[in-house]
Amino acid sequence: MSAMTVLNHDAAKAATLRALHVPGDPLVLPNAWDASSARAVTEAGFPVVATGSGAIARVLGYDDGEAAPVALVLDAVARIVRAVDVPVTADMERGYGLSPAELAERLAAAGAVGLNLEDSDPRTKELVDAGEQAEFLAAVRAAAGADLVINARVDTYVRPYAGTSEERLAETVERGRAYLRAGADCVYPITAESPDGIKTLVKEIGGPVNVMSRPGAPSLAELAALGVARISFGSGLQAATQRYHATLLSAIKAGQSPYDA
Repeated sequence: MSAMTVLNHDAAKAATLRALHVPGDPLVLPNAWDASSARAVTEAGFPVVATGSGAIARVLGYDDGEAAPVALVLDAVARIVRAVDVPVTADMERGYGLSPAELAERLAAAGAVGLNLEDSDPRTKELVDAGEQAEFLAAVRAAAGADLVINARVDTYVRPYAGTSEERLAETVERGRAYLRAGADCVYPITAESPDGIKTLVKEIGGPVNVMSRPGAPSLAELAALGVARISFGSGLQAATQRYHATLLSAIKAGQSPYDA
């Protein structure tokens, strides 16, 4: 296969991923963490595979928060890409310290056509200046070109915030708009869960909005009705799988058949 064929193939996958971000008819992404879980996602009929940084980190034996070596994370992404035929988008936290050019190059080499980038420091848990983050996103866009779908995570809801709820909502909108202007395709105010707040974010940000499905959040149908364009599960499915695994182990320890647990 020629380099041009590979490029066109990846461009088609990126275009498919981007086109699936439809407000009111959201792209649903049950996040995967290895080749087996990625195949399960596609076998269930989902058109895209998304990775979760926390899930991959735990499987690799590390904590979330860029504790896993970036080479191991990218190797995991590459194995997922090889295991499925659909577009793959990778959660790359805040880039693992890579420059925008190296991040784009290494992600392309792994075969992913999308990525998440968050606007807080994974180590300090502090929000990054919005202008600094916008410049970072713009540099990633410039390095990657159009064939990378950028999901810009906004961490105003997941990190400690000193302002009022109204100020937090306003800053989330401001950051989302700035990130879209910088070249992001979608804005991800992770852990936003108030229906009224989500409705406002969808209306005011002015571009596709990604919301996490988790306990306490609106249902998938409710999120669609609010105009959300993308729904993620983060590390939730991997955590649920681990909890089920623990019940099987408990059954074995008690001398029972694990298949009855």
